[in-house]
Amino acid sequence: MSILLKNGTIYPITSKPFVGDILLKGSKIEEVGINLECSECETIDVSGKFIFPGFIDAHSHIGIFEEGVGAYYQDGNEMTDPLTPDVSVVDAFSPQDAAIARALSGGVTTVMVVPGSANPVGGQGAIFKFKNTMIVDEMIVRAPAGLKMATGENPKRVYGETFKKTPGTRLGTASVIRGYLLKVRSYMEKKATAEKEGKPFTDIDPKLEIGEKVLKREIPARIHAHRLDDILTAIRLSKEFDFKLVVEHATEGYKIADYLKENNIPVVIGPIFGFRSKLELKDMTYDAPRILNEKGILAAFMCDHPVIPLENTNIQLGVALRYGSKEEDLLKMVTINAAKILEIDDRVGSIETGKDADIVIWSGHPFQFASKAERVFIEGKEVYKI
Repeated sequence: MSILLKNGTIYPITSKPFVGDILLKGSKIEEVGINLECSECETIDVSGKFIFPGFIDAHSHIGIFEEGVGAYYQDGNEMTDPLTPDVSVVDAFSPQDAAIARALSGGVTTVMVVPGSANPVGGQGAIFKFKNTMIVDEMIVRAPAGLKMATGENPKRVYGETFKKTPGTRLGTASVIRGYLLKVRSYMEKKATAEKEGKPFTDIDPKLEIGEKVLKREIPARIHAHRLDDILTAIRLSKEFDFKLVVEHATEGYKIADYLKENNIPVVIGPIFGFRSKLELKDMTYDAPRILNEKGILAAFMCDHPVIPLENTNIQLGVALRYGSKEEDLLKMVTINAAKILEIDDRVGSIETGKDADIVIWSGHPFQFASKAERVFIEGKEVYKI
């Protein structure tokens, strides 16, 4: 069925806002323009409404740290080994998480779900859309979409303090990651030798298979790093092993913004709305998104759900606006920039012909805190309505 949205204030993201129409046909955006007509469409008058692409959160734990079930039921950290690259969030993601409906009420339609940051190498992330289904596999956009790694305080606390084993320091964490990647490199060489000799390679190791995807640059390493020294360690490792890197959190990234730009490192920053709960957050600031965007760094925003519930995405952005960031930059951080970092910008992140019909009809501009996402469409199907 085709849907024609008429006379809304459209924010395409990749071009200037205008008052016009959007034609949705099947799962795609068929046309964007002014005075569009469609005799066989369901026509929805959106006069006075604000039309945005669905927001994208490029780092989330929704569905694996479920809401309302208690800490014992959470599945985000496999805290039994510092190296768990073979685990995947797909196998823990719950489509019944009550937070999903509330995320839709905040205009969020796509998320990158990653494991927590307990382990130096924590497991495989996946990209999901909040489609109206209980079948997890039908929600997947891409899996695996990245290998989560972590530096800083979390691995130190979990292993050094709780289990009294490596890593107990930052240098220990870097050593564990480096040792893993060296094993992956050796594994790849053994595979190549077997292929060259025409022999079957049967010594398959799931822990190393996913690492091979990282070293072949098929998926990025998504490295949790708050402090600038941890960010530098992540970059150092990426250079040493030549893998694609996305820095997660990057709380002190603004301090070394020129170096991030020089090395073309994308970042997913946040959350920066809330309590400084540990030492590595002490220099957290709302100046960060402004500085990173002024330097031309490809940056996205995260809520780190459940740290900040996903439905409050627009509130975190609105507060950043108060501290000097440009509206245009902030909107890109939860749309096209996030899509580029996730390598799905050919499908989502803007309102353009041929892209997925992931559309949110807002009662007002999202940065006005009284505004509500009144209707949400994912691939042309309505998944939320007030």
